[in-house]
Amino acid sequence: MLKLPLSPVPEQESESRPPGSSSPSDVSSSSSSTSGGGSRSSVTVSRSSGDLQTVHEGSNASYPIENTGNDSEGEESEEEAEEDDDERQEDWDTDLELEASKTTYDPSGKAKYLHACQMFGVVPISYFLRHMKDPELSLRHRGLGPKGAKALALSLTNNTSVVRLNLSDNGLDQDGSAAVAEMLKENCYILDVDLSENRVGGKGAKALSAMLRENTTLVTVKLSGNELNDHAAKYLADAFVTNKKVESLDLSHNMLGELAGEVLGSAIAENAGVRKLNLSWNYFRGHGAVAVAKGLGANFFLRVLDLSYNGFGNSGAAALGEALKANNVLEELHVSNNRISLEGALHLALGLKENQTLKSLSVSRNPIQSEGCVGILKAIQANSGTVLEVLDLSDIFVKQDFATLCDALQEALPGLQIKHDRTSRLFRMDQSKVS
Repeated sequence: MLKLPLSPVPEQESESRPPGSSSPSDVSSSSSSTSGGGSRSSVTVSRSSGDLQTVHEGSNASYPIENTGNDSEGEESEEEAEEDDDERQEDWDTDLELEASKTTYDPSGKAKYLHACQMFGVVPISYFLRHMKDPELSLRHRGLGPKGAKALALSLTNNTSVVRLNLSDNGLDQDGSAAVAEMLKENCYILDVDLSENRVGGKGAKALSAMLRENTTLVTVKLSGNELNDHAAKYLADAFVTNKKVESLDLSHNMLGELAGEVLGSAIAENAGVRKLNLSWNYFRGHGAVAVAKGLGANFFLRVLDLSYNGFGNSGAAALGEALKANNVLEELHVSNNRISLEGALHLALGLKENQTLKSLSVSRNPIQSEGCVGILKAIQANSGTVLEVLDLSDIFVKQDFATLCDALQEALPGLQIKHDRTSRLFRMDQSKVS
């Protein structure tokens, strides 16, 4: 087979060819078509993109010349070029997407809040717009209402600045409280929330209970003055058992009664997180009061318990006395204005005689009489391991024997501060005049 040398640079030849001249491929095609039966034959070489071909004498067929490289080298180079273009296009798209995300990212939630206000038909709160990046956000008495609470909750869902949130006295009602609860499921930066005086009701309590079972960041929760009743207490008790992160819980000034006391008492016994619990200004009486006291006896985490203004009575006071014998962690107990009489005071004194952790006790405004106060002082005097620092017996009429014992006890325990009725001062004054 005859092979002719190839043109060194066919591309340059085609570029330097004068106008109107034929290309080698044209010549090849014309010569092959004019050659009849083989009287005149020509051998031409045709070079296309990467493939070399030769035409044999006496034949119109062309065959590829063997290449030292891969036959698909040209196709691969084209595919690689297309892939490079695609990668550049993908990179370009990514840059555009990042640029768009930068323009739409709203860490404070301002744009979302304005849009939500427009959606719910409420007027935006200018104070919130100015302080939505503050760590402590107080929106008390703003009249948010349910719709305003929903708009606020949407903007706070992804807020990373607010740590303490106060929404007390805003008329959130059940729907607004539920919206705030849903927000607190997602927000993992808020540590303290105050929802006092908002008429949370049963629906709101149920939503808050579901939130507390999932939330792992809240430390302080205030639900004072929300018309929470025995029905709502069931939801709260469930969350009280599950949640171990909340350290301070305020349920004061509600309508929690005897049934609520029973379910919350069991929850107090099982809770392993709350350190400060405020149950004052409710209706814990009878069996409910006893159940709360028993829960205290079984709890080993509570440090402060406020049971003031509940009507515990003598049965509740007796149960508290037993709880003080068993409990060795409680440091502060408030049982002011609980209808405790002399009998209940003496039962309470039995617990004080053995307790060695309680530092502050308030029994003020109870009809325990001077004899009840004397019984409490004698119990403290008989306890060599007492650490009591504050004893509040104010607004209770006391007699001279109490004043004498009080002075003797304070001499023995100089670190003990006893608050009692002013009549004791009159006794000391009269005694000094006589002497």
